[in-house]
Amino acid sequence: MANAPARDPAHADTSRKPSWLRAKLPSGSGYNAVRKLVDGHHLHSVCQSAQCPNLGECWTRGTATVMILGNICTRSCNFCAIATGRPTELDLGEPARVADAVAKMGLRHCVITSVARDELLDGGASVWAATIRAIRHANPKTAIEVLVPDFKGKMEHVDIVLEARPDIFNHNLETVERLQKPVRVQARYDRSRSVLRHAKSRGLTTKTGIMLGLGEEPGEIEQTLRDIVSDGTDIVTIGQYLQPTPQHWPVKRWVPPEEFAYWKKFGLSIGLGVVESGPLVRSSYHADEQSEKYTGADHLNTENNLTSEKTRPAS
Repeated sequence: MANAPARDPAHADTSRKPSWLRAKLPSGSGYNAVRKLVDGHHLHSVCQSAQCPNLGECWTRGTATVMILGNICTRSCNFCAIATGRPTELDLGEPARVADAVAKMGLRHCVITSVARDELLDGGASVWAATIRAIRHANPKTAIEVLVPDFKGKMEHVDIVLEARPDIFNHNLETVERLQKPVRVQARYDRSRSVLRHAKSRGLTTKTGIMLGLGEEPGEIEQTLRDIVSDGTDIVTIGQYLQPTPQHWPVKRWVPPEEFAYWKKFGLSIGLGVVESGPLVRSSYHADEQSEKYTGADHLNTENNLTSEKTRPAS
């Protein structure tokens, strides 16, 4: 591979978003239908809680990524818009409502994520497993992708999720090793890698994601992608970090589309199965297409689970 594209000093001016970060505004019947479904089922959506820039596009298409275990996170990551605190409840009726919502959206590929629930004995793993099984029972043709926390590296809790056999197991590294402590605070690079390796050793298709624009250097991005390959991870997403509030970690640089294209080409060249790389890419953006590129319908855990109507999951 050639050297990474030279960095234009103009992209270091973060006072205004560049033109390539313009996203579609929420509107239309599809958006309203998803909003009604999420509200009516008393569900949380990471699209709203994490201020995803793709909410307008994805909800207009009739899809959303559901966030289970509440909307208050026990961690205080410096990049994330989700509220931090001590959760007050555990909703054991949630798995059934999630499964019903997935059925009503007619999804061929659903993405479920959650806040971190470190105060629970199993980190919420049992609710994760119940949600996967409920979706599988109600929607046998739907592929299930999970985006999970690290469960503090306790593999017995990770195994509770794995034993429910999601089709894709996603856990994000988020950033390069040097920036883990200031950006993710309570997480660790090596611990996240061990979770991904463990899932891979159990035969799961694995996925992770990183953000650019946090202050990382080209050599660090390259090393992170090489680490991901060495862990056997199958699918990688790379997107631009966006600062949710002035109190969060600042954007250090706007990364241009051509640099995202470079990292996609590099990742594929070193052995990654699928690399989704672009300014507005998020963990679950075009997730169905990523899974099809890597596995195809024949290789997912659910038989014929990509055959229902074509709807696109959201970020």
